[in-house]
Amino acid sequence: MATQHSRSAARLMMAPAVILLLGWMLIPLTMTLWFSFRKFLPLRGGDLGWVGFDNYTRFVSSSSFWPSVQATLLIVGGVLVITVVLGVLLALLLDQPMWGQGVVRILVIAPFFVMPTVSALVWKNMFMDPVNGLLAHLWKAFGAAPIEWLSQASLTSIVIIVSWQWLPFATLILLTAIQSLDSEQLEAAEMDGAPVLKRFWFIILPHLSRAITVVILIQTIFLLSIFAEIFVTTQGSFGTKTLTYLIFQRVLESQNVGLGSAGGVYAIILANIVALFLMRIVGRNLDA
Repeated sequence: MATQHSRSAARLMMAPAVILLLGWMLIPLTMTLWFSFRKFLPLRGGDLGWVGFDNYTRFVSSSSFWPSVQATLLIVGGVLVITVVLGVLLALLLDQPMWGQGVVRILVIAPFFVMPTVSALVWKNMFMDPVNGLLAHLWKAFGAAPIEWLSQASLTSIVIIVSWQWLPFATLILLTAIQSLDSEQLEAAEMDGAPVLKRFWFIILPHLSRAITVVILIQTIFLLSIFAEIFVTTQGSFGTKTLTYLIFQRVLESQNVGLGSAGGVYAIILANIVALFLMRIVGRNLDA
């Protein structure tokens, strides 16, 4: 059992790291809050003084605010559904003995290590281009007119691109969880005559609930700030302008740091609401 002296020594040694981490988080947050209450135009006069909640009112009353929130939630929800469902199926498939199993697993996980801008460019030019893209040639081979993905199905295109990036992460976490499943349970169920679907529904899926929870929570944190894929492909057009992209437009394109900072505070509030919702609805599995 640790003594009071050893616990005090441990706290003392951890203090520098904790202080650095708090400073790393609190200083940018404090600056964002400060600028959100001021009219700060770097190229048009600089700091023009205190404006109170005017930036918050202007940002939320913008015609682009609620559509950007809706687009953000639709992208997050679509990616989570695709990555969890396909991640479970791929994890079950990769858990089966096959020739070249190690190589196949590496190839499945590889897209996760591709930079978002690179993967967005690959999908934009090699797959979704309406003239020279692979999907366009596939459509023509079946006698159908090619789809202009980034304009006719823009939101779907973003969901597909981001899902391709995050599917390997979900697969890796779920595969690890499947490999920790006691095989004797499945063998006993199979000997009792339980069909495959029932073994999956009553044994495998409950065992994966904690891993699915982790996948959903971690992906949601990163997906709420999605930006690079939209910037490279649609640049916020055709209903793909997320809250993060709207903040980018307000800060860099409009050169209004105060208005963008107010948007950043709204993004923090949205992220916390989504996180609390997930922790209540899905995160209960972590305590199970």
